[in-house]
Amino acid sequence: MAEVARSELVPTGTLRAGLNRANFLLVNRDSAPEKPEGVAPDMARELARRLGVALQFVTYETPAKLGDAAPSGAWDVAFLGAEPARAASIDFTPAYVEIECTYLVPPGSSLSRIADVDRSGVRISVSARSAYDLYLARTIRNAELVRSDGLDASLERFVAEGLDALAGLRPRLEKDVAQLPGARILEGRFTAVQQAIGTPKGRAAGSRYLREFVEDVKASGFVAAAIARHQAQGLSVAAAARE
Repeated sequence: MAEVARSELVPTGTLRAGLNRANFLLVNRDSAPEKPEGVAPDMARELARRLGVALQFVTYETPAKLGDAAPSGAWDVAFLGAEPARAASIDFTPAYVEIECTYLVPPGSSLSRIADVDRSGVRISVSARSAYDLYLARTIRNAELVRSDGLDASLERFVAEGLDALAGLRPRLEKDVAQLPGARILEGRFTAVQQAIGTPKGRAAGSRYLREFVEDVKASGFVAAAIARHQAQGLSVAAAARE
């Protein structure tokens, strides 16, 4: 099985690992694109070591661009949020980490709970086609999603247009709120992004191998050690997948 999985996951002889550089919790922003550091790069290096192959990183500036590249064959595995909207072209493992998502609201906002946000007339600033945008697109019934290209742009639009809420990963919002006197972050969460490893559809043996790899690195403490090593506050190790 390992040989079949290796041939599916590493068709060129080098494991090409796709990374989303916008997720600063998983890829350290100060690291070079050709030699990235962080929890996700550590996972990729461990996977390549176990497969006994060379590793090449393929980096993208947004999760949308990373996900869109799946059918092109540009990468063999990718580290990104597992969302149903991406499952048409990508097979995902169970999550290896989770990241809580919530809202930031401006000074004087009447919104006090997560449930308050999904109301008619409420405008939510969101990074287009992020995992949490895909989730909100499925679940929001009354509020309006106002999309921008990337995290920084969604913050800028939230401020410039006086929008009612800014959706995002809690660790990022905790940095943003410090720049906005009087703004606050709502308690609780509307979802938790399930960060997983994906591989293009049609690699059944490779997909099974990746599932087993993810469960092993969670159980062994590898993921927890990587989170501690990179001081990635806001990440939590995902629970073991149900059989």
